[in-house]
Amino acid sequence: MKKNIFIRIVDFYVEGFKSMQVGKKLWLIILIKLFIFFVLMKMFFFPNELKTKYKDDEGRSNHVLEQLINK
Repeated sequence: MKKNIFIRIVDFYVEGFKSMQVGKKLWLIILIKLFIFFVLMKMFFFPNELKTKYKDDEGRSNHVLEQLINK
């Protein structure tokens, strides 16, 4: 019986990942680096300024509305 193409693709990658020795450690290092990179990017380059300036949703929404209308 012929398996579905998607099941065959998943099986291919699962079996290949099981037989890796160095690759597992490399993938782990890559995932850790990506996680740290995106967490640091979010913290330092994309701060949530509206949350620190305005305490409630109404103040934040009024600010956004004013910025959209005035620009």
